Amino acid sequence: MAATEHFVREDVRGFLNMLEQLGRPGVEELPVEEGREGMRVMGQMAEADPRDLAVIKDVTCPGPAGDIPLRFYDKRETREPGPCVVFIHGGGFVIGDIGVYHSLCTEIAEQLDLPVVSVEYRLAPEHPFPAAPDDCEAAARWIASSPAALGREFTGLVITGDSAGGNLTIVTTNALANDPADVPVIVQAPIYPVADDITKHQSLRDFGEGFLLTSATMGWFTMQYAGDATDPRHTPMVGDCSNAPPTVVCTAGLDPLRDSGRNYAAHLIQQGTEVCYLEFPGIIHGFTTLRKAIPSGQKDLDAFLAAVKLMLERAR
Repeated sequence: MAATEHFVREDVRGFLNMLEQLGRPGVEELPVEEGREGMRVMGQMAEADPRDLAVIKDVTCPGPAGDIPLRFYDKRETREPGPCVVFIHGGGFVIGDIGVYHSLCTEIAEQLDLPVVSVEYRLAPEHPFPAAPDDCEAAARWIASSPAALGREFTGLVITGDSAGGNLTIVTTNALANDPADVPVIVQAPIYPVADDITKHQSLRDFGEGFLLTSATMGWFTMQYAGDATDPRHTPMVGDCSNAPPTVVCTAGLDPLRDSGRNYAAHLIQQGTEVCYLEFPGIIHGFTTLRKAIPSGQKDLDAFLAAVKLMLERAR
């Protein structure tokens, strides 16, 4: 379906037109390393500048296959005991890294006034499923232990991430709900997540071409990840989500993954979980890391983080 048949914001239309003129190949048409570098270049071109914070440092934690790189953010040099945000980046389980999401993590740390730890989990196809959820769970459990390397005492976790990271947010939250860590997950906040079988969704048919993330790219990501669709650590909604903590879910109106986020929010609501669901019209997948190219996305990110802050206040 053509972009003109849907409401598209002017800055989104301008960005999509620029991409069309560039004629950039899809990530599925490139060697994996070129696809990863392409996402880094896109971030340098299209993402907002990072916030200045008092603390930004790289650390590692033990993982199932060796040390897991992490990046720690805090707007304060020191702080009293409180929650910590665990951020899990997107990129289809194949591309993306903590560098691409650096500016977004500084924004989260600034607006929520909480420490943030960004997780550099192993990527497919070199490390297929379940390497990513294994690493994210290990990192979350380590952070929950208030390790000396971070110099903070944590009373709970807020787990968030976008796209593939939204999937891993749900999977990691479920793992810690079923087998508790040293402190609980008090809020989860998946951003345009993959939560169920997207091939059945109208949004994939409507927005699978011409809106940045394509159905061909999604199919390629799925193949590279090589997961088991019947495993709830791959497809969260095939499992038990009844122990979910208070949840904030946001989706983009022009996103092939839109209906997956809608379905997940509805699923939790039907189970009695407290949910805030935000759908932002006229904007595309990935807007949280395209805020220089799509300035209107900043207000959407602001609204999402305000909802997380509200849910945290209610959880406390």
